[in-house]
Amino acid sequence: MNMPKQRIAIIGTGGTISSRGADPLELVNYIDRGLVYNVDEVVERTPNLNDVCEPVVVPFMAVGSTEITPADWLRLVKTVNEIPDHHEGISGVVITHGTASLEETAYFLNLTVKLDIPVVVVGAQRPFTGLSSDAQLNLVNAARVASTPAARGLGVLVCLNGEVHAAREATKTSTFRMQTFRAPEFGVLGHADHDSVNFYRKPVRDCAPNTEFDVSGFDDLPRVDIAYCYGGADGVAVEAFVSAGARAIVVAGFAPGLVTQSLLKALNDAVDNGVIVIQSSRAGSGRVTPIKTKQGRNSVTADNLNPQKARVLAMLALTVAKDAAGIQTRFDRY
Repeated sequence: MNMPKQRIAIIGTGGTISSRGADPLELVNYIDRGLVYNVDEVVERTPNLNDVCEPVVVPFMAVGSTEITPADWLRLVKTVNEIPDHHEGISGVVITHGTASLEETAYFLNLTVKLDIPVVVVGAQRPFTGLSSDAQLNLVNAARVASTPAARGLGVLVCLNGEVHAAREATKTSTFRMQTFRAPEFGVLGHADHDSVNFYRKPVRDCAPNTEFDVSGFDDLPRVDIAYCYGGADGVAVEAFVSAGARAIVVAGFAPGLVTQSLLKALNDAVDNGVIVIQSSRAGSGRVTPIKTKQGRNSVTADNLNPQKARVLAMLALTVAKDAAGIQTRFDRY
């Protein structure tokens, strides 16, 4: 006997997975056209989606992910958390998203979603109308993952190219290749194969829905900027961030978390002005640990979070902690 299909909420934000080109070979320049299907059109044009779930369309927005802001993250998590209030019997949530900033949105949701059902963020490397587009299959596989009981308790997931990643670990590693999302140090959680969805490991860091961050009353988040370290880097960017009102600055430092002397001086001045400094690495993998004379006074270390994800956690940590010690506790936990 066939099992009843799960009701899966499909929330659209736009991105390549929803984009239209002038012809099937327009695989890059579609970005300039800005033509995007609404989420209901994406669902309608993916007929096989109905074979794996009962899709429940939840309109949200339809933009490129380069335009998604922290204020949009707050509206999105509110939409996700309120789904049971508006739709009965939802077993999982799928969010379509552009790949440019997908990992940041997914990690933010991983720290703020309060629903005890699978939440899966999905994108595509080729536009919906492109020859051999991955959009439809990725969406179908994301719905399959969201329908799978084994996906519960793993936090927010990222599903592309038949692979399932933890939101904390997934990062975009290639501009155009289909296998762009990777977890550089730990690998996939599982696969969406042709016959079933299979998991092989679980994340151990705290994740949705069991986190302390409640952003339900927020319209925006504390300003956090990223300073990139390179040969000859000075303190100009840091000084500008402080002037702009940054509450914290994440440093994408030389591995294993080092900076130039000029940048170090600017970071120490920032700390003296009450700004939290968080040391990350530009290497793409590996932990950052305390090196007091090379990272700045009273700085926080980002563990193995890349700079863009360290920024996400820093913004949320600043809503519950005010000093470096409190921020460090959150980096050690999440």
